[in-house]
Amino acid sequence: MHSPTIAILGAGLSGLYAATLLTQRGGHEVILLEARARPGGRILSVPARADGEGLPGDRVDLGPSWFWPQMQPQLDALIAALELARFEQPEDGGMRVERSPREGVLTVRGYANSPTSMRLAGGMAALTDALLAQLPPGCLHTDRMVRALRCNEAGVAVEAVDAAGGVHHWQVDQVLLALPPRLAARRIAFEPALPPALLRQWQATPTWMAPHAKYVAVYPTAFWREQGLSGEARSAIGPLGEIHDASTPGGSAALFGFVGVPARTRQTLAPDALRAACREQLARLFGPQAAQPLTDYLQDWSQEPCTATPADLDSAGQHAVAPPSRASEGPWRERLIGIGSEWSRQFPGYVAGAVEAVGAAMPDVTSGVR
Repeated sequence: MHSPTIAILGAGLSGLYAATLLTQRGGHEVILLEARARPGGRILSVPARADGEGLPGDRVDLGPSWFWPQMQPQLDALIAALELARFEQPEDGGMRVERSPREGVLTVRGYANSPTSMRLAGGMAALTDALLAQLPPGCLHTDRMVRALRCNEAGVAVEAVDAAGGVHHWQVDQVLLALPPRLAARRIAFEPALPPALLRQWQATPTWMAPHAKYVAVYPTAFWREQGLSGEARSAIGPLGEIHDASTPGGSAALFGFVGVPARTRQTLAPDALRAACREQLARLFGPQAAQPLTDYLQDWSQEPCTATPADLDSAGQHAVAPPSRASEGPWRERLIGIGSEWSRQFPGYVAGAVEAVGAAMPDVTSGVR
């Protein structure tokens, strides 16, 4: 008998995890299609030193950084099974606060998060790298932007285009959407059309991180610790609203911050000017050494076409309420399932949400389409 073929759209954490589970289960030919030139999706860990002088595997996160084992047991179990090293987010020391230009910078008592925020050695991409290493050769196809899904008697016809304009086709039994609902609704032509109510719900679901930007600065030493500071700061002045220590044990010293400037306003700013403003702010908070990083990065997710849509430019950046992951009736009911993080009931938009959404969908994968 012909083995069911499953197309997974999106090679972020949910797509990689689903592909790993299905290939381990056996009986499935899995095609993993990623529009970007790289896998990982919104998980993005880059070398701490852009000049190549850093230690191998020393990376900083431009996407999500933290997880919470006590609250997220499914993700914790996956990380443990993959034998990935973890460490606690550095929090010891005072916190710097900017309330207004008139008050100047204050130092207040820091506080420890409960439950403890954890990070992965090598960055969050250590998780996606480990899953990618388990996939069989030929499973992942990068630079394949799916633009049409057509439901037919044999299953689903998948049409994708590459960066050179080449068109690629596959015929599969079932499609798993491992990308944000809003992005899928905007990017993909569904034939026949999705139920109108379902399409509206997907369009109305904000994509976590889509309106956000993150700045990271790497230094020779964590000089703020010598001042009794944790590296954490809060600012009502900006451009960074919230700042944390991004250093790694035995690796680079770094600070990162979430840019508080709205996404639509950022479109009017030159990236170099925004980076310079971030350096100036870090110098106000932590002293002149902070103005001279070895390397710095600015990742604006609102400018990523494989993450954000125009609707995300005005989003408040909140975690969404999960929409339905599939049609309740009609031709798409057994053929199309959403498994991206925004479809998670407990942790929509979080790293843990990708793992939960995949786990919830697995019992229905290939159900009724053999």
